[in-house]
Amino acid sequence: MGNSSIQKSTIVSVSAAHLLNDWYMNLIPILMPFLVAAGFGVEAVSFAISAFTITSSLSQPAVGYLVDKRNQQWMVYVGTLWLALLLSGIGYIHNQYLLLLVAALAGLGAAAFHPQASAMVSAASGNRKNLCQAIFGAAGNLGWSLTPLVVIPLVGLWGLEITPFFVLPGIVVAVLLARKAPRTAPQRGGAPVAPLLDVLRPAWRELTMLILVIALRTLTQAGLVAFLPLYLQKEHVSLVASGHLLFFMLFSGAIGGILGGYLSDRVGKRAVIVASLFLAALLFHAFLYSTDAMRPVLLALAGGSLLASFSPTVVMAQELFKRNAAMASGFSLGFGIGLGGLGVGLVGLYVKHSGVDSAIHLLLFLPVVAMILALWLKEARPEPVQAVQGA
Repeated sequence: MGNSSIQKSTIVSVSAAHLLNDWYMNLIPILMPFLVAAGFGVEAVSFAISAFTITSSLSQPAVGYLVDKRNQQWMVYVGTLWLALLLSGIGYIHNQYLLLLVAALAGLGAAAFHPQASAMVSAASGNRKNLCQAIFGAAGNLGWSLTPLVVIPLVGLWGLEITPFFVLPGIVVAVLLARKAPRTAPQRGGAPVAPLLDVLRPAWRELTMLILVIALRTLTQAGLVAFLPLYLQKEHVSLVASGHLLFFMLFSGAIGGILGGYLSDRVGKRAVIVASLFLAALLFHAFLYSTDAMRPVLLALAGGSLLASFSPTVVMAQELFKRNAAMASGFSLGFGIGLGGLGVGLVGLYVKHSGVDSAIHLLLFLPVVAMILALWLKEARPEPVQAVQGA
């Protein structure tokens, strides 16, 4: 098969697995009220979420580097199964230290999956890397947004004892991936990879700038998920209504991610990143001062604009390290996003001292800062778009 053709079946299967992986990754935060009702302290569940974030996100560059040294396609299905098995047992955990340990170990499954999966998508994308990475990213965002819609009703009806059944889709997807992975990009056969510092040295400034853009974008989204309901409560908006608004934001982010990838293949990655972040800032501020009827529309448009920059940042990282696609994916999908997620704790401290109103306005200024940083990003010359072929 020519290098310019897209292996559609690989894109679909790995993207479907990404949907499920990110569905699992949102499980502990969604289960927080149920775990607290079962006797865990809020701080115990919060530490478990932090432990999962550290092992699932911040470790991804190192995992990706190891993947690049020797193409480890088994990581996509072993990681999926490991993640599903451990998180599905949370309903039967009654010790806070065991909860912390299980969360940290489960994160390793997500760390194993994401760099290898993104590298497989890149290898199967031909000359449509932005669009295919956008589809891959949108699937994960969709899975993240679906967790509350599936988990809350089931656990609310059957209790935490239902969680072991959550392992079933993970088993099915892991089996399907095990059958699919050997037919994707060929093994590198242990091709030598330079030491990590030697790999990073030529492009560390560009990588740092890119990670900051990703972290600020992630902190904007994660901070709004955490604190927007508190802000809206002061305006007498119920938590249920706030939850619906957040779903609109997260779901539209998946759609915006695909649109951003499509446009990046045509007008360039930096242009899409800068324009989408600027538009997101405008729409988020318009949301704050709009009427109740317009708020769902504006928040959905803002969420879609914010994540339109998702695939361009992933592809930019991979272009910085052409022989280390998995490590590059680890930095963009893991490290940058993980830093943004951990920043929510700092925003929480800011809320405590300055109030939620001030914190929300601070969060909505972050896309502007990210946009200014993105102006300094460099990108490779775009390759001509080729026709899509079947796998």
